[in-house]
Amino acid sequence: MSLVKFKKTPWENLIPSDFFNSDNLFNDRFWLKKIDEPALNIKEKNDAFEIELAAPGFSKKDFIVTIDDGCLNISAKKEETKEEADENYTRKEFSYNSFERSLELPESVMDEKVKANYENGILKFRLAKKEEAKKHKPKVIEIS
Repeated sequence: MSLVKFKKTPWENLIPSDFFNSDNLFNDRFWLKKIDEPALNIKEKNDAFEIELAAPGFSKKDFIVTIDDGCLNISAKKEETKEEADENYTRKEFSYNSFERSLELPESVMDEKVKANYENGILKFRLAKKEEAKKHKPKVIEIS
């Protein structure tokens, strides 16, 4: 038997070696970090912003929503444990889901008038605008 030196392909020098390490291939330094963030829709209306966040499988008590220094911070955490014991075995299952999302709010939002509602897996927010930020109908000037 003879030993043959392994030849790297030219493109392998451009990619960090730990990229091909199976332990690090799917860690959160790459694309999977975004999968943990729920989908988000933002609509601007004349008098408010409406935000819809898809978060199925959670309940109202799982959410923590705060406004701090001009940011709307949304986080949720859910843990479940199931245990089944028999004379020959014990089966224990658990699951853990969590996410965090922060949105910088425009200065036109009134922090004290933010409302939230969670129904059918959708967390909805209504962020009222300050009066000066609302769009008014243009005034028509008559020409004499």
